[in-house]
Amino acid sequence: MNKIAFLAAALSISAAGLAHAEERRITVDAAGTVQSVPDMATITLGVTNEDAQASNAMQATSDAVAQVLSRLQELGIDARDVQTRDVSLSPVWNNRNNNSGERPEISGFVASNRVFVRVRDLSQLGSIMDAVIQDGANDFGGLSFGVQDPKPLEAQARANAVAEATAKAEQLAQAANVTLGPVQEISEQVGGVRPVAAMREYNMADAGSVPVAGGEVSVSVTVTMEFEISE
Repeated sequence: MNKIAFLAAALSISAAGLAHAEERRITVDAAGTVQSVPDMATITLGVTNEDAQASNAMQATSDAVAQVLSRLQELGIDARDVQTRDVSLSPVWNNRNNNSGERPEISGFVASNRVFVRVRDLSQLGSIMDAVIQDGANDFGGLSFGVQDPKPLEAQARANAVAEATAKAEQLAQAANVTLGPVQEISEQVGGVRPVAAMREYNMADAGSVPVAGGEVSVSVTVTMEFEISE
């Protein structure tokens, strides 16, 4: 056997051995979840007005939003916790879907301005919503709860996921009558902060003394772990 053929054979044996070693592994998935009381809420609110003149609709909306933003500042909401989501101006059509052959006409315009508001003091949430409604907010897109610093919860969820994955791998190894070796690879996927109950949509029927219940939020981390099977 010449030198080239010998090297090719050696590489073939080495690759076969590596493939065989990789096959002798146990791969498991596990999720860890931690629940906590929220310390922050995010509301989507805005103002919508309709008028025959586009400029009037937009001006009325802008004036109301300016009043809402001023009230939020008075209530102690930091500027960094308020962000415009969208500003829109759309025509209102008459006879658009009729079958009489008449041309559709614009009868007016609808102007809308929406903002995200982050509330870090949940004890003020109800009063904040009351105040902005009184100042002209007539469009609520939803309310969600969260935590300001999710990292400690993520760390605990990650530790729970790793412990669960390790226990699962040990159980599989015992059932297969093999010896579980060291960890060869770990990957994770963080699920983020999720409310335990579904997000609630608000409308103007909730005006007045707005009742809110924070409940709990959960943080989840999923890990994939690959263990070697010892000889």
